[in-house]
This record gives sequence, structure tokens and C-alpha cells, in this order.
Amino acid sequence: MTEIRPRRSALYMPGSNARALEKARSLPADVVILDLEDAVAPEAKETARAQVSAAVTAGGFGPREVIVRVNGLDTPWGEEDLAAAIACVPDAILLPKVSTPAVLATVGRRLATAGAPHKIRIWAMVETPLAILNIAEIAAAAADQATRLECFVMGTNDLAKETGARLVPGRAPMLPWLATSLAAARAHGLSILDGVYNNLSDADGFAAECAEGRDMGFDGKTLIHPGQIAAANAAFAPDEAEVARARAIIAAFDAPENAGKGAINLDGRMVERLHADMARRTVSLAEAIAARE
Repeated sequence: MTEIRPRRSALYMPGSNARALEKARSLPADVVILDLEDAVAPEAKETARAQVSAAVTAGGFGPREVIVRVNGLDTPWGEEDLAAAIACVPDAILLPKVSTPAVLATVGRRLATAGAPHKIRIWAMVETPLAILNIAEIAAAAADQATRLECFVMGTNDLAKETGARLVPGRAPMLPWLATSLAAARAHGLSILDGVYNNLSDADGFAAECAEGRDMGFDGKTLIHPGQIAAANAAFAPDEAEVARARAIIAAFDAPENAGKGAINLDGRMVERLHADMARRTVSLAEAIAARE
């Protein structure tokens, strides 16, 4: 089994806010996304780039994954953002509005030309109608190791803007797009994070949407405020009962009397070997989370 990295909570933090960048080092988020794009006004882009570069270079983020979201290469800031991100060596660079595999190939070539360390991965925002239509091809680009593609991030606000879909409780208009993107990600071994929840005063609604994303299969949720971290961390972590059940399934299949069996009866329920594989992932995730805390 490949290494599991908890990505329950991924907090966007504006690169133009020096105080936020400092705070990112101590927040209990699994991932911090230092943003040069949507959260930064045009007149603050250069300041944000310099501050984010300095913060990432300085380090001190502990176990948190550090991601830099750049502006698109088709904007006035994109090329310099990408060069700066490569130079400061974050865990990943998040590309906005990835609508075709072509941009992944282009960025992959830029990374290779710059001699970027292999540890720098590429994450892709899925936030346009064209991205949804091309999602299988975009995910398949991960087969080309030069793209370094590792994770999809759903941009639900942009999807709503571009399609006219309403952001309603339960997200019925958006569920087909979320599910299709998730299937594409899993088909090609990618992680995938759910979109943001905009109403900071609606804790119950946020918890419900976290539960929905978890049940769909997302690895975690992108966040817009530190106050959302604890609920996301709780929702996307297996609870004690799940872990105990997983350990029981693993132990049952490891028992000598069940060697070679494809399915067994455990506490009155039929359990197959695929459930043992799922159980091992649950335990590995729980252990990875415990190692961070």
C-alpha cells in the first residue's frame, strides 16, 4: 500500500496576508494552500508572490503539506508565479482552471527545464464545465510521470458561476460533477478534495456537507476559515468504532483457519477480502492521523 497522507482539511490562505502566512504554521490543518490567485487582488499579486516565496523557503510548517496556488499561465502573473513556486520548493503547486491535459504537459515541461526537485507535485483545480467534460483525460495525464499530477481540488464556486447551478443544501445540481470527478481521480490513483463551504455562520450545514463529501469518497475538504478545520478533521477521519471494526476484519482474514478464503462470516455479516483491503486503508489512515497529533 502506498503511503497515506491525511488531507482531511485544506485551508486556503491569502498570500497577501503576512499574518495569515505566519498563522499557517500552527493551525491543525493537514494542508495549507498559500494562495496567489482568487484570494489576492491584482494590485497585491507581486507582494503576495514575494511573501509566499519567503514563507515557504523559511519552512516551519511541521507535518502540514504546503501548497502554492498560482495564477493561470494565461494571466499576467502566471509565469512569474510558477517560477517563484518552483524556486521555493513547496510540496505541490496548485494549478487553477485546468480544463484540458495540455496545461499539465506544459507545466511538467517547465518543471523539468527548471530542474525542479521531484518532491514538488502538481495539484489541479477542477472548476470549469470543460474540465468536467474532459475529466477522464485530465486524470489519465497522471500516467505520464512528467506531469507529476497527484490531486484534484474541486472548485465548486467557479463551477456554479460558470454553469449557473445553484449552491443549495445537498448540492443536487453539482453531485453528478463531483461524482464523475471522483471516479476519474480514483481510476488513475489520484487524491481528490471537496470544494469549499461559503456560509461561515452555518456550522450544521458545514458538518452536513463534510459528511456528504466523506460518504462520496473524498479525502478531505477545502476550507476558507480556520474555524472550519476541526469539523473537517473529525468528519474525514475514521472514528474509534470504524477503526476497531477494521482491525477485527484484518485479524479475521489473518487467522490461519481463514487462509485462502475469499469470504467469511464475521459477527453475522459476510465479509470479503476486498473489505480487508478497505480495512487496511482505514487503519493506515487512522495511524497516519495519530502520528501527526
